[in-house]
Amino acid sequence: MTAPVRTTGVRPADPPATAPDPHIAAGPPGGTAATATDTGTRPARLRELGPNWYAAVMGTAVVATAGTTLPEHPPHAALAGVWALAAVALVVLLAARAGHWLRHRDRAREQLLDPAVAPFQGCLAMALLAVGGGATALKVPGAVAIGAALWAAGTAVGLVAAVGVPYLMIARHDVAPGSASPVWLLPVVAPMVSAALGPPLTAHLPAGPPGQVLLLGCFALFGMSLLATLLILPLVLSRLIHHGPLPLPMTPTLFLVLGPLGQSTTALGNLADAAPGDFASLSVLYGVPVLGFALLWLALSAALVGRAARRGMGFSLTWWAFTFPVGTCVTGAAAVWRHTGAAAFGWLAVVLYVLLVAAWATAAARTVAGLFSGALLAPRRLAPAEPVPTRARTR
Repeated sequence: MTAPVRTTGVRPADPPATAPDPHIAAGPPGGTAATATDTGTRPARLRELGPNWYAAVMGTAVVATAGTTLPEHPPHAALAGVWALAAVALVVLLAARAGHWLRHRDRAREQLLDPAVAPFQGCLAMALLAVGGGATALKVPGAVAIGAALWAAGTAVGLVAAVGVPYLMIARHDVAPGSASPVWLLPVVAPMVSAALGPPLTAHLPAGPPGQVLLLGCFALFGMSLLATLLILPLVLSRLIHHGPLPLPMTPTLFLVLGPLGQSTTALGNLADAAPGDFASLSVLYGVPVLGFALLWLALSAALVGRAARRGMGFSLTWWAFTFPVGTCVTGAAAVWRHTGAAAFGWLAVVLYVLLVAAWATAAARTVAGLFSGALLAPRRLAPAEPVPTRARTR
């Protein structure tokens, strides 16, 4: 295989803001048009409903969960109301996605075989886990049963996604060189969410081996997700450096990198809560530098989002990337605050929570408006995919 030829010149211009966004409603692989009707008579309202919609559940649930970790909690009733909204949205989406598989199986299969959409299969697991973890944190009626059931279901689905999506990428997808994207993290970060939300359940298990097995299992899930993340992050950074900024509608997905950073810090903090003698020191030694890197990436991502906004970036479902990843940094900073007593981390958690609530309110309002207008579920005619441009070095 010959090496690619590097040309001289300047970086190609950003794709237009109206470029197809595969994370809103991706068409079939190869850029063919999505049909507007099903069986020729019935409008295909759910045909373009993809797994990316679960991100709205994740982003809503984390507002409730993260609020319980702050030095000063928002009113419990308000947090419980947000959690209830997430729970209802989860039930509705589960039913809608089941209908999608029954009525539009061809489209669902296309989504699995589309490398731009398949990674979002991990969002189902994280939606289940986020709602279950919120129930446990808020102590809603039936919290233990809800939390345990959704943790078990979310962990099982997450493990399938963590193996299945990379398998499809290797064996079935046609992945272009230089096309690495932050969304590749979604399936492999799901086990980290399980690792973070499993330790609180040990308080409801008999003392001895059951709790120990759960904690060790969560630590194994932590390692599984962390090592997979460390393999993917260099690919994402390499893509950005060698090929330039992401297309405008995709730019918010840069915030997804914050997910494994904040969630891994949260996981070790929760493990330390359950077993201080085993994990307390590790949670601090790991959490402080990782949160430092998270702040660095947050600043870089915010700068690139600002750049995209100046170039006409419009709303898409990728804006939900501003919510759940930031929420994990809130819980991560709060975990370090709990185990060090350092007020700076408590204030960091509060500031990030304000950012989270603002992002959630914006994304939720725009999503509701898009649903009422029908724009977010409208069939989209996509142009043929273009190769990833290679940025040339200037002399």
